[in-house]
Amino acid sequence: MRQVVAPLLLVIALVAIAVAGWWLKRPAEAVAVNCTDPQAGCAFSHRGAPARVRFSMQPLPLEAFELTVTAPHATKISAEFQMVGMDMGFNRYDLRPAAGGAFASSVTLPVCVSGRHDWVLYLDLDGMRYALPFRSR
Repeated sequence: MRQVVAPLLLVIALVAIAVAGWWLKRPAEAVAVNCTDPQAGCAFSHRGAPARVRFSMQPLPLEAFELTVTAPHATKISAEFQMVGMDMGFNRYDLRPAAGGAFASSVTLPVCVSGRHDWVLYLDLDGMRYALPFRSR
């Protein structure tokens, strides 16, 4: 009986560890932000305070542009670009403190071999996740 119970308990423990790992690493639900022109800048609310995101230019794949986020009291901001239903690989950027209380980084859109132009910018501000859909050229 021990020869069956011990391996069974081991398998159950490994499955429980895998499920717990998946549960803890899943991305937080993103709050949708309506952003019609990221180049002009888009306002949204972060924990009740006004925040703003802005692109320095109309994004093109593989061309660097400046991403700037202003959010009072934010201490850590990161960004990543994805397409709906398509894994674009790892492309997370940690924004650094910049002038005027903003955070900024030079970022680059990954190339999409299918030729799509519909993107989602996922911003993580101190653990709060925001989704900003936009189009590239």
